Amino acid sequence: MTITLANFWGLLGGLLALAYLANRFSHRTRVPDVVVLLLCGIALGPGLHWIDAARFPEVTRGVGTLALILILFAAGLELDMRHARKQFAAGTVLAALSYALTMESVHLFCMYVFHMSRMASLLAGAALGCLSGSIVLPMLEQMNLRPELKTTLVIESAFGDGLGALVLGVLLSLVAGGGTNHSSGSAILGGMVIQFVFHFLLAFVIGIGSGFLWARLLPRILNHRFWQALTFGVVLIVFSVTHAVGGSDLFAVMVFGATLANLLGPESFLRELELEFNPTDEGSQILSFHSELAFLVRSFFFMLLGAMIQFRGLKQQLLPSVGLLLVILFARVVSVQISRVVWRGPDPGEIELATTLIPRGLITAVLVLEAIRAEPQQLVFFPSLTFALILLTNGLGLVATVRAKRIELPSPSSSSD
Repeated sequence: MTITLANFWGLLGGLLALAYLANRFSHRTRVPDVVVLLLCGIALGPGLHWIDAARFPEVTRGVGTLALILILFAAGLELDMRHARKQFAAGTVLAALSYALTMESVHLFCMYVFHMSRMASLLAGAALGCLSGSIVLPMLEQMNLRPELKTTLVIESAFGDGLGALVLGVLLSLVAGGGTNHSSGSAILGGMVIQFVFHFLLAFVIGIGSGFLWARLLPRILNHRFWQALTFGVVLIVFSVTHAVGGSDLFAVMVFGATLANLLGPESFLRELELEFNPTDEGSQILSFHSELAFLVRSFFFMLLGAMIQFRGLKQQLLPSVGLLLVILFARVVSVQISRVVWRGPDPGEIELATTLIPRGLITAVLVLEAIRAEPQQLVFFPSLTFALILLTNGLGLVATVRAKRIELPSPSSSSD
């Protein structure tokens, strides 16, 4: 079916209305709205044949990258270190350990079960290793958990997206620089460590430096119109500059957001250091503006992702995706059990929640598309596999949120009654 330009805009408007209803439905039932958007894409693509997403793969990739930039910037804005210092170690240890074990487990599974090359399996592990903060954070907002547990999981989910983007970027740079499948495992590991440190430090310096500079300039333009749109432009500039100089562009965006979050506001730590600085309370407005943009872009992206899926490929990859889910779950169990030594008194119910709340979403889809560009022949079946894995992990996350009611604290209204 041929869609005119007017029909396309009407379709986009209907999609946004559906995305809003799916979001409200998610708040009531805890069903992730990403599931509804993916099913909508399936209906419009392989179902009704209104959209052929295969005709514009670069558009899909570009929309996904833009959504990821917005979500990582928002995740950085929500990473308030003033209120998360005590759980920072627990969250970062859990994020790093979970990602490393999951990546290696998926890497070995792809090598020995799918018979993929070493580099292709490493790319797959890097793309599938991190959970989706854009799904975990809204889920956690709906739960009335113990503050220590909630903060630990928020920190992990905030770092998870950036960590996945950073590691995959390192691997892609190795591929571009001649890191072939004939290289030994030790050579690839050594190159990864060197590249990881370089990409991390460069992104960290650019993100913090840009955050300090923009926080100093922001109070001077707050009284002018479109200052939030200008901030969005600065985010895109930080992304592009970091990419141009060889750093981790997505990680720099998250660091930029985290720097702004901890510099803006009356509780800025610069006041404690008695430095000349004029903190504002505009951080929440920046977060609100970019969250709205992220909602728009991610809704369009997941519709395109669903339209890319073919029923035949989905049926073929259903069983392998279940195998990958078991591998990811095993790595998660091990990482949670090891990292609990730095947690603050988790009980069995909290351990179960942390173990099963592992949804994959936007970050997974975007990173998989990047990995496919590097190894198109060996990863040609990964769109359908990733789609099935997103559905399975979000289903598991739904079960986790339902069972989490056992460990939720009583709400203030119910306790007053």
